[in-house]
Amino acid sequence: MNQTLITVQRLRWLILIGIISLLGFGYFLQYVDDLAPCPLCITQRFFFFLCGITALIALIHNPSRRMTGVYAFLGAGFSFAGAGFAGRQLYLQSLPADQAPACGPSIEFILDTFPINEALSILLRGDGNCAEVTWRFLTISIPGWAAISFTGLAIIWLMQLRQEYSRS
Repeated sequence: MNQTLITVQRLRWLILIGIISLLGFGYFLQYVDDLAPCPLCITQRFFFFLCGITALIALIHNPSRRMTGVYAFLGAGFSFAGAGFAGRQLYLQSLPADQAPACGPSIEFILDTFPINEALSILLRGDGNCAEVTWRFLTISIPGWAAISFTGLAIIWLMQLRQEYSRS
């Protein structure tokens, strides 16, 4: 087996283990520390999940060079999208209290009441719940850590692409 292929597989494992850890910590904060996730937090979890599923499928599939590129572009795309939503939440958190949007209804109410396209639009915009900072570690809030994690994931996805296409 080619050494580069082993390295690419290890990167996929790193992504998968990282995603499981991140999602596990998110659920710990939700169910043990009782921090209810806002709409943008749920959206970021979804993109972490997509990155994890992409890594899992790539691990199982053990793709050719061309398909490695497809998986890497998909994973990097999901990572950049997640970072965008984390950035949106960081923006909302940076607003003065009088400029933050009003808090909206619960996610369950939104999904039960509105048509799916309108519900998704509401969830993706975020609301006042998303502007509230409820937890920090080393002075960085949850979406800050999510943005850092998504950036790291994008780098790892692109490393796979580089390694796969740099081999002879």
